[in-house]
Amino acid sequence: MKFERHQGKDLQYLTVVPDDHAPDVDYPLVVMLHGFGANMQDLAGLAPAIESEGYVYACPNAPIPFELGLGQVGYGWTPPRGEATPEDIQHAERLLSEFFDEIISKFRISSGQALLMGFSQGGGMTYRCGLGRPEIFAGLVALSASLPDPDELRGRLPQKRKQPIFIAHGRADPMVSMESARNTRKFLEEEGYSPDYHEYDMGHEIPLPVLQDLIPWMTGLLPPYRSNLA
Repeated sequence: MKFERHQGKDLQYLTVVPDDHAPDVDYPLVVMLHGFGANMQDLAGLAPAIESEGYVYACPNAPIPFELGLGQVGYGWTPPRGEATPEDIQHAERLLSEFFDEIISKFRISSGQALLMGFSQGGGMTYRCGLGRPEIFAGLVALSASLPDPDELRGRLPQKRKQPIFIAHGRADPMVSMESARNTRKFLEEEGYSPDYHEYDMGHEIPLPVLQDLIPWMTGLLPPYRSNLA
């Protein structure tokens, strides 16, 4: 697969495409949002494990740098939990909205031919930015995440609530509580969604058992491109 960095209008991002990527082919798109303290390379490493030939992937870098110590820098979509203001969240949503438009135009993605995936804080942004865009995203994937401020989001939910949602959470997650994940599931079900919800004996991570459940779900929902010669 080919990994390439880009400077977009507002966000840096990484694209991952098949080795024989043809610009005139209509590949489905997978957008992956990393968690707090990581960067655009963090989830890009999943692409070869998910599907190496039939998708294109886009991994934006969150806009806010944070010192992690020992000279290391990580990035966040908003300040840490409890410090983010409504304006911080709105700014992150605006940046992602513009990024979606940019990357969909770049790859000429048809309506409903994209998935939005996020880990941890990126999963929270997946809920915020994906639930209101079922016409763009055929499905959502939230890994080790929870839905922040569900009451604020309720008014923005679409009338039809059939968008598939895959949720994976660790019973020993020290960063995002099991209770918050279960509350997110409860909220979604009360609002008419039917999330595909999974709990695992893991911490704050994406181990093989998650991928073994996630990959068939993704490829069944949004089949990868296959050449007629394959």
